[in-house]
Amino acid sequence: MKQPSLKRHGIRNVTAIHWHLPAPALYEKAVQRREGLIAHLGPLVVRTGVYTGRSPKDKFIVHEPSSAANIHWGEQNQPLAPDKFDLLHARLLAFLQGRELFVQDCYAGADPQYRTPIRIIATAAWQNLFARNMFIRILDPKELHGHEPEFTIISAPDFHAVPELDGTNSEAFIIVNFAKRLIIIGGTSYAGEIKKSVFTILNYFLPQKEVLSMHCSANQGHGGDTALFFGLSGTGKTSLSADPARGLIGDDEHGWGKTGIFNFEGGCYAKVIRLSATAEPEIYECTRRFGTILENVGIDQETRRLDLNDDTLTENTRAAYPITHLRNIVRSGVGAHPSHIFLLACDAFGVLPPIARLTPEQAAYQFLSGYTAKVAGTERGMGNEPQATFSTCFGAPFLPLPPGHYANMFRDKIKVHQPSCWLVNTGWTGGPYGVGHRMEIAYSRALLNAAMVGALDEVPSFQDPIFGLTVPSTCPGVPDEILNPRNTWKDKKAYDEKARELGGRFRENFSQYESNVDPSVIAAGPK
Repeated sequence: MKQPSLKRHGIRNVTAIHWHLPAPALYEKAVQRREGLIAHLGPLVVRTGVYTGRSPKDKFIVHEPSSAANIHWGEQNQPLAPDKFDLLHARLLAFLQGRELFVQDCYAGADPQYRTPIRIIATAAWQNLFARNMFIRILDPKELHGHEPEFTIISAPDFHAVPELDGTNSEAFIIVNFAKRLIIIGGTSYAGEIKKSVFTILNYFLPQKEVLSMHCSANQGHGGDTALFFGLSGTGKTSLSADPARGLIGDDEHGWGKTGIFNFEGGCYAKVIRLSATAEPEIYECTRRFGTILENVGIDQETRRLDLNDDTLTENTRAAYPITHLRNIVRSGVGAHPSHIFLLACDAFGVLPPIARLTPEQAAYQFLSGYTAKVAGTERGMGNEPQATFSTCFGAPFLPLPPGHYANMFRDKIKVHQPSCWLVNTGWTGGPYGVGHRMEIAYSRALLNAAMVGALDEVPSFQDPIFGLTVPSTCPGVPDEILNPRNTWKDKKAYDEKARELGGRFRENFSQYESNVDPSVIAAGPK
């Protein structure tokens, strides 16, 4: 069967084009090209160079007529002039001449009525394997041959921008052009930029089809009940949703449409620094499997044994693997309307309770606030300590439309489908970062399971005096003393001061939304 051409993308005079290579062939190419090492038991270990996390200051959206009026311009969505994009794109096409290219045609979106055909063109074999792992593969050869991409991503890590010429902030760039249905990436080898660029375009197009795009993981119980887990990187979305007692729908990105929820992806992208075989056995096993890509993970060059505790290169070590590497999954990638919603906050202040029930108004407030702590290494330029932050709708860097658009859809869907809503602190307890310690994942799992089976519905509860949250006083499998965070602090006065400080930060951050939200939502915030 004759392979298609890349001339439609302006790509000509290349040495070779490798279409839809399977994992073994991409392994061979990656090793031949000295892109990575094969570790004990089969994963491919690669290095991403200087960029070991996302680089938000290097991401741009082209300011062009077809989309400019819809974009929420600002720090998260930086504009780039069309002529700057055209010049950089032309130089990129010239750079690609004479090179070996790898192409994967895939879908983003498991629900056939909403899926988006995409094409990933990469100069590195391992990045092409990353795309094959992360997106939804097309198994029918005829369908694959007739694939017509609605969006194309070109990734060329060895091609660098010239800021003075191109209008970028550094040699790295991630640029989305909605008019040309094109994303170009260069100067950075961090593969997460490919993943999140696709997420960005879905966050633009799907809400216009009445689908709420969400930065969350999802799983399903034996009875078909669906649970969503919202949170930024490092808050526990992947770990807590990979529950052996529940089928995983997806670990990071989903849509909520008219018939239920669906996974955007076909793989998982998990943080693996200091991963425990005891606490997270499913993900740990995936780091020992053929087909898995390990970014910046420690490896002994002679024995090829892994060291998941090695943070020499970054705290943000990652494993990218197809979701089929996990035993208990929902293969269709779709689920019913959610019965439970968990908003995960990695609280570096150590003052939020490990779990609290939310009213619909409190859920809307917390969703808009998107409070957490960015974990070390997830973004370029971060230090080693977590940084308290508010990320609108738990995904501000990937939301092209105004925040209120997503928040209103979230509120309306909660009103219609009435899931139970919970705020969960997977961060610090017993004190702030540097004094207390991270919440044990076993406790977080026990709390989530209790919430999903209704075990917290009738237990005694108390109301947090500052945040107004309804907190259960007891939970099976969890010590009572940790449920009230104030009790875990030796210095109660210090706790009160920190709680008031965090409450003030919530109010200050939320002031930007007050003119566009219902007064009942504003009143649901900290006192």
